[in-house]
Amino acid sequence: MSAQGELMTTGRGPDPLATSPPKWLVATNRTRGTVLATRMEAARTSKERGKGLLGREGLGAGEGLWIVPCESVHTFFMRFAIDLVYIDRKNRVRKVRHAVGPWRMSACLLAHSVIELPAGTVAATGTVRGDLLEFSPASESDAL
Repeated sequence: MSAQGELMTTGRGPDPLATSPPKWLVATNRTRGTVLATRMEAARTSKERGKGLLGREGLGAGEGLWIVPCESVHTFFMRFAIDLVYIDRKNRVRKVRHAVGPWRMSACLLAHSVIELPAGTVAATGTVRGDLLEFSPASESDAL
């Protein structure tokens, strides 16, 4: 958060998750003008990153998980497919994967973090390698 309380998200300022991050985030593809998630959680601690989406039945429309830092994920023991968006420190998309099913592994060594989204989100938003993403706090109405 900046001194004014705004979330710095372009990679040119403080880490948006460094201090007192909001519970929910909105993830926007600035390049395409589309919204990837309106209620995205951030997994920042080792415990949160390790658990990821395990134990969930699925992701609803607008939901997502941003794993920071992270350059590889697995879907072992998961019950549903997910889209993956790997981004670098400047929130530039480095790699996308569509509908990754259970019992799979995926990695991008150029990534700093990964966003896990409901299957079909990447195609629906037109997100591709090179796009710039932006993160902002979700308002109460966004998170519902």
